[in-house]
Amino acid sequence: MQDGRLANTELADLVGLSPSPCLRRVRNLESRGVITGYHAAVDPAAIGRGFQVLLHVEMALQDHATIEAFETEIARIEEVVECRRMFGHPDYLIWIAAADLGAYEQLYMAKLTSLPGVARTNSQFTMKTVKPAPGRP
Repeated sequence: MQDGRLANTELADLVGLSPSPCLRRVRNLESRGVITGYHAAVDPAAIGRGFQVLLHVEMALQDHATIEAFETEIARIEEVVECRRMFGHPDYLIWIAAADLGAYEQLYMAKLTSLPGVARTNSQFTMKTVKPAPGRP
């Protein structure tokens, strides 16, 4: 569903239920963790985060302590929108939203290059967003 603000009566009409059973089903999906939240779609440029970067990270060290330290530090960086540990190469895919190239360079030099265990990085800049992910800045 693309509209998280849809009223229960409208949702009930769309799925062919009366409002009470529809609301029970939604609450059931929420309590079971199927519905994990409701999000607003935000224009990244409007909040000063219009420069999107996909950072590939390869780790030099793969021991438990280094991985935990890296993940703890990456989670603290405000500009990191999403971080995924991958099977294979690269070890991590990290989505970053910064104001512009200068802001990304500053972040890269000040924080990203000093993360624990990092061997190599590769930055890919977004040319054009063809289909945005819902809820992602």
